Amino acid sequence: MNDSGPRSPDASTFRAVLHSHRSLSPRGFLILMLAIGSVSFVSGMVFLLMGAWPVMGFFGLDVALVYIAFRLNYRAARAYELVELTPRTLTLTQVSAAGETRSLAFNPYWVRVSVTERPDGGNHLTLASHGRELEFGRLLNDEERRDFGEALRRALDARRMSFSA
Repeated sequence: MNDSGPRSPDASTFRAVLHSHRSLSPRGFLILMLAIGSVSFVSGMVFLLMGAWPVMGFFGLDVALVYIAFRLNYRAARAYELVELTPRTLTLTQVSAAGETRSLAFNPYWVRVSVTERPDGGNHLTLASHGRELEFGRLLNDEERRDFGEALRRALDARRMSFSA
């Protein structure tokens, strides 16, 4: 979900990196591909010995397609969002899997965080200020969006309290 990055000397700074969860590690991916490749090879050899030699090529194609799908999935995992709250600004930086960066800054006194529930049980996490609304946190699952929205809301409330003091 969110990895709190290194804290600055100012303890009132809030920083989080949002990224999607990948449950399969690179080592697990290697083990999975070896298992799929082994099963496909053995199954293909059985068909080859029965005289159905073209089937072996389809087993190889299946392994290649699974490999490509996982590589595309890992490439998409390079996308992340950085949320930084400093005494003067709330900055949301979105970085795509291709490395394209989009950054928006908000005044922490005026920005509002909302988690909007959808009829299907999902939700949207948005920042709104002065007529602008931005959806973020798409990389998180529904529960993580709720948790992060609440954590960011508490940090913003603490920031606003320091404005009042």
